[in-house]
Amino acid sequence: MDNETLQVIRNRTSLRTYDAAPLREEEENAIIESALLAPTAGNQMLYSMIIIRDQEKKKKLSKLCDYQMFIQAAPLVIVFVADHHRWFDYYRMNGVKKYAEKHGLTFTPPAEGDLMLAVEDAMAAAQNSVIAAESMGIGSCYIGDILENYETVKELLQLPDETFPIAMLCYGRYKSEHKKVFRKRFDRRFVVFEDSYRQLQKEEYEQMFAERAEREFLTQNKYAAKNYAQQFYARKTGASFSKEMTRSVKEALKAWTGE
Repeated sequence: MDNETLQVIRNRTSLRTYDAAPLREEEENAIIESALLAPTAGNQMLYSMIIIRDQEKKKKLSKLCDYQMFIQAAPLVIVFVADHHRWFDYYRMNGVKKYAEKHGLTFTPPAEGDLMLAVEDAMAAAQNSVIAAESMGIGSCYIGDILENYETVKELLQLPDETFPIAMLCYGRYKSEHKKVFRKRFDRRFVVFEDSYRQLQKEEYEQMFAERAEREFLTQNKYAAKNYAQQFYARKTGASFSKEMTRSVKEALKAWTGE
C-alpha cells in the first residue's frame, strides 16, 4: 500500500547537516501548528515547545548534549517539554486545593503517572512536527541527550518544577548534495507481537542482530569487545553519557516523587 503520507514516513532519515538558508515563516508555522494538532490526553496538551532563537543558547545546548555542534547550525531548534506546571498553576489560581479538601477529594500534586502522560503528549507533538517538516522537504533530528545535565538545562531554559525537557529537535533543509542513508530496522517478527509479549530465544536474537553485527562489529576495536553486544554496550548503554542521563533523570524525578 502506498500514498503520500506513507511515502513521507518511509523517506525520512535523521538530518545532521543543514542548508544555511532559514526556514520561511509559513514553514515554521506549519511545523508548529502540526505539533499542536497531535493527539493529546483529554485535550490537556501536557507539553510546551520552546523555540531556541538565541544563538548563544544553541551553542550551550550543543555542548550540553555531548558536543553535537551541528545543533547550533540548525535553522530551527525546538525543545519539547513535558509540562504539568501549566495545569497546576491554573488549579492553584482557582482554589482547587481548598475545593478538594471541602468536598472530600485528595489534592495530589503532579506525580510519576502525570509525568508519563505528559511525556506521551510531548512525544506525539514532536513526531507530528517531524512528519510535517519532512512533507515540506525539511529534515530533522531528535536529540535525546537533552535528558542529560538536567540542572543546567533547567536553568538555561528557566524551566519551572512540574516540567521536564523530554526531547529536542533540529530542523533544516537538506543540502543539494545530501545523500540519504537508510538504516535497516529490525525485522517486524522480532518487535510486533499479538495479544501478549513474546520472549525471544537465543537463536532469534542471533538472527535479529546478524545484519548489524556484520556491518558494525569491528574485530579490532578500542573496547576490547569480543562480539557486537559487548561493543554496543561499551559504546552506548554503558558509556559515560548514559550514566549522566540516568543521574540527570533521577534528579529531575525528585520534583515528581515528592523527594
